[in-house]
Amino acid sequence: MKVLDLGNGSGRDCFALSKLVDSNGHVTGIDMTDDSASTSKRVDFVVCIIFSSNCVINLSPDKRAVLKEAFSVLKEGGEFYFSDIYADRELEDSVRKDEVLWDCISGALYWKELFTLAAEIGFSRPFLVTATPVPIDREDFKKMLGDARSVSVTYRLFKLPPGTKGEPTQVKYNGQISGYEKEFTFINMYLRFKDDVVTVTGPVAASLKCSRFSDKSDYQPVPKKTCDTSACNGSCPDKVEFEDRFEYLEKFKQTGQKVESSCSGGSQQSC
Repeated sequence: MKVLDLGNGSGRDCFALSKLVDSNGHVTGIDMTDDSASTSKRVDFVVCIIFSSNCVINLSPDKRAVLKEAFSVLKEGGEFYFSDIYADRELEDSVRKDEVLWDCISGALYWKELFTLAAEIGFSRPFLVTATPVPIDREDFKKMLGDARSVSVTYRLFKLPPGTKGEPTQVKYNGQISGYEKEFTFINMYLRFKDDVVTVTGPVAASLKCSRFSDKSDYQPVPKKTCDTSACNGSCPDKVEFEDRFEYLEKFKQTGQKVESSCSGGSQQSC
């Protein structure tokens, strides 16, 4: 397995990722700093199965270019797995140009734009893994941002073969992922226990079948008595896919469950 880590910094994530690839695997880290960039220029990297990033894309002024390059270096079935900061609206120019806020908030993409960019570039729809609110503690920042909110989100995006389409599917996890023999969460709403049958939507089924996890599950069509696929338009599972990450957090908060941070460690970030 080959993994490309965007914004490798000190190499901490690369070291962690190296434990997830086998003896024939390879992890490559790239960074925008001068020292790391000079090193990365000497690396001959062709294609990879996983492209990872931990809160780096929000620091890039051209996010389309980053996503497009991620798509180009992935093999078909490859995954872009990344955490980043998103805003619930387009931010004002005054916020975008603030040098202090840039380190945390100013570069945040409006979350809806990610879905647009992913579709235009050719990725699958973005699948939510985790989401965490980003509290704003400083009063001067609160005044500048007004009602704008930010959230730290981890997504999975897949590079599917051209023309790939999915139908609602019943999936049974076979417990063959090392370290996750009893349960495995592909995306946030599908916690799958070994041998339990879960009905997933067409887009989820298509991505799962094309991914590196494809042989870790058994697949069966959804019985017609369970779901009339023409009527449900491919969305028959009883679990709702929250596209609005802020709505998802509100629903999650109502359950009383603790929300962990998506970016740079386990503690909740604030600005």
